[in-house]
Amino acid sequence: MGKNKSVISRLGGQKFIVLLVVIGLILFFSAVSPDFRKYTTVMSILDYSYYIALMAIGVTFPLITGGVDLSIGTGLICYSLTGGFLIVQKGWPVWAGILVTLLLSITIGLLNGVLVSVMDLPPFLATLCTCMITRGLGSIFSKGFGISWPTSGAPGSWFRNIFKITVNGTKIPLGFLWVLLLVVLMAFVLNHTKIGRYTIAIGSNKEATILSGINVRFYHIMAYVISGFFAGLAAIAYSAVFSTVQPGTGAGFELEAIGGAIIGGVSASGGFGSIEGSLIGVFVICLLKTGLPYIGLQANWQQIITGLVLISAVMVDIMKRKKETA
Repeated sequence: MGKNKSVISRLGGQKFIVLLVVIGLILFFSAVSPDFRKYTTVMSILDYSYYIALMAIGVTFPLITGGVDLSIGTGLICYSLTGGFLIVQKGWPVWAGILVTLLLSITIGLLNGVLVSVMDLPPFLATLCTCMITRGLGSIFSKGFGISWPTSGAPGSWFRNIFKITVNGTKIPLGFLWVLLLVVLMAFVLNHTKIGRYTIAIGSNKEATILSGINVRFYHIMAYVISGFFAGLAAIAYSAVFSTVQPGTGAGFELEAIGGAIIGGVSASGGFGSIEGSLIGVFVICLLKTGLPYIGLQANWQQIITGLVLISAVMVDIMKRKKETA
């Protein structure tokens, strides 16, 4: 019981600190640049946050098992290109393209789970391989050209209204509400269902979990299936927010999602984490990427500062673990 309280206290404390960082970044960028306070900037941050947040929700599960999923970034582009190819080039209805997008993402997630849990490949290596596979598949479907899903106002563009609608000339970010709903749902799954509890158990002590009679392979695979499924949702969000999907892109998206989850309190070595913490961590990443140009720092500095923030989060995790085991 004492250990459980320690973990809960640890997660709660880190989430509170990261939330303060988010508020501090908003206040800082708003004070330095009046342009940052514009509504268009808020919409830009939210547009960028949807697909990163959805990937972060999903990848939280493999991370908690002590693994990782490097395929979600290139996978997002692959799934989006595949769905767009079927809709635009083959004339499929949008709902069918979305269904195939999700089925393909689940299939890749299942493949990752089998490679890691059944074939016993290191998660880094297994998901790096599927990262390359999805990158190649996306280029094959698109034939090397960008693909646009139905644009606003065109037949079949209804899916864009899932994430953003315009009322009296003002854009309303519905996508943020969907992300919050999914955070609440997956937080419940993580904390109050067998899938969630056994995911945490695998990351905490896999050998003990096996000895207790739990079907570790099944729940380990499910962690990667969930990650794949949310990469598919992220692909739909990306297609809805951006006009064109370009093949060969997506590398680095997974690092932002994983980085956000770790900043939000998911342990880099597995065993614990939270969905809401991952969401808060993602907003640190999004605010840095959107806000730093307003103070004159371009892409190279953005990457350096984001990397330093991530190193700080990992160091905090390591120090807390040493303190608990001391």
